Amino acid sequence: MRRASFTDMNCSVAQTLEIVGEWWTLLIVRDALFGVTRFDDFSTRLGIARNVLTQRLDTLVEHGVMAREPYQEKPVRYDYRLTEKGRDLWTVLAALRQWGDRWAIDSEPPIVTEHRACGHTMTVEPVCSACGEHVTRSDLRVLPGPGADEHSPRPMAQSQ
Repeated sequence: MRRASFTDMNCSVAQTLEIVGEWWTLLIVRDALFGVTRFDDFSTRLGIARNVLTQRLDTLVEHGVMAREPYQEKPVRYDYRLTEKGRDLWTVLAALRQWGDRWAIDSEPPIVTEHRACGHTMTVEPVCSACGEHVTRSDLRVLPGPGADEHSPRPMAQSQ
């Protein structure tokens, strides 16, 4: 069953879900970030049906998240490599993993990320890009951006 499309919604989250919101897609990107590039390796690691994997990879290529690079001519076979656009999903996946570590699993985290420079386990922390201060949702104000229109999502009025 095909889900509803968000293509007409003027919302960055909705438009992102148009590209990576299908089941399996972020797991494919996760494995690509782990260094997987070959169709058969994605299929084996994920246990995903080949037709579904083909569809998800085609979508990622179509949207510039991954690029196909031939590695064999007869028959033609491809590596699937993340583009800069795809590599930028790293912070999204890191945040999802951290949320899952806290709220979705009943044991210790199955993986951790270690900062090579200092050797410590690192986490993604929201900070202000201007001053470097750590921020929470209550520290932020949501305002219309330069691309806003009458259909853009707006925050509910916030009490003082």
